[in-house]
Amino acid sequence: MKVRKAIIPAAGLGTRFLPATKAMPKEMVPIVDKPTIQFIVEEAKASGIEDILIVTGKAKRSIEDHFDSNPELEQDLKATGKLELLKLTQDITNLGVNLYYTRQPHPKGLGDAIYRARSFVAGEPFVVMLGDDLMDDKVPLTKQLIDDYNEIHASAIAVMKVAHEDVSKYGIIEPEGKINDQLYNVRSFVEKPAVEEAPSDLAIIGRYLLTPEIFDILEHQKPGRGGEIQLTDAIDSLNKTQRVFAHVFTGQRHDVGNKEGYLETSIEYGLQHPETRDELRQYIINLGKKLEQEGQKKQK
Repeated sequence: MKVRKAIIPAAGLGTRFLPATKAMPKEMVPIVDKPTIQFIVEEAKASGIEDILIVTGKAKRSIEDHFDSNPELEQDLKATGKLELLKLTQDITNLGVNLYYTRQPHPKGLGDAIYRARSFVAGEPFVVMLGDDLMDDKVPLTKQLIDDYNEIHASAIAVMKVAHEDVSKYGIIEPEGKINDQLYNVRSFVEKPAVEEAPSDLAIIGRYLLTPEIFDILEHQKPGRGGEIQLTDAIDSLNKTQRVFAHVFTGQRHDVGNKEGYLETSIEYGLQHPETRDELRQYIINLGKKLEQEGQKKQK
């Protein structure tokens, strides 16, 4: 069966970015001039996804507005001859995918957010794409997982090696031998284990391809770590009845879910953006010289 549906959870409170996210969705915080959620939708489109359900929450209406048309803005851009900006705004509305929205009334965890997409998925395999992770590779990571599914006809979860001291921040896999260079069999999935108890340094990152049987498990899933319905726990249960594989991502992952990662990503993307790259590069060079001089003065 063709994988054509994606779920993007976007109901989180964004507390790590307060006060900016007091009234603005975390998913609308821009990287240079593009909201993070647009990067995710564009990756889905580039991977062949046709239908996307965005699971939102309170104060998230601006996400819907972003992907909707804005006739007043478009009319003004056309009247003032700003045709490049007009095309830019129209392209956002005409991405070529079908966007749907539903709400998660209470923050009960990622597993609960995914369960709310059961009727949308309607018995098909689907992908889950988390907005905190931007992935760069020649082939989009979501497309890599879809290619895996077309070969193995089973769920595949994206993983990446992380520093051992950081394993308690992630879902971690206990690998059980390789299928090929990128695919692992998995013995178990563990949500945010203590550093000394982690079965490996391979962490689940923000892309999942799941079979619809996960919903039967989520329906009865008890709250786990943090008192929330954990998707990792449900995946571990699914793995006991049908194999769930781990796909090792070898591209570049940008974690925009924390301030440091967000700033680093903004700089890296700013160095690629045609409107900012030259001046930003020169600014960084000058700043580097200034910081070096300041460091030398402190050493004297």
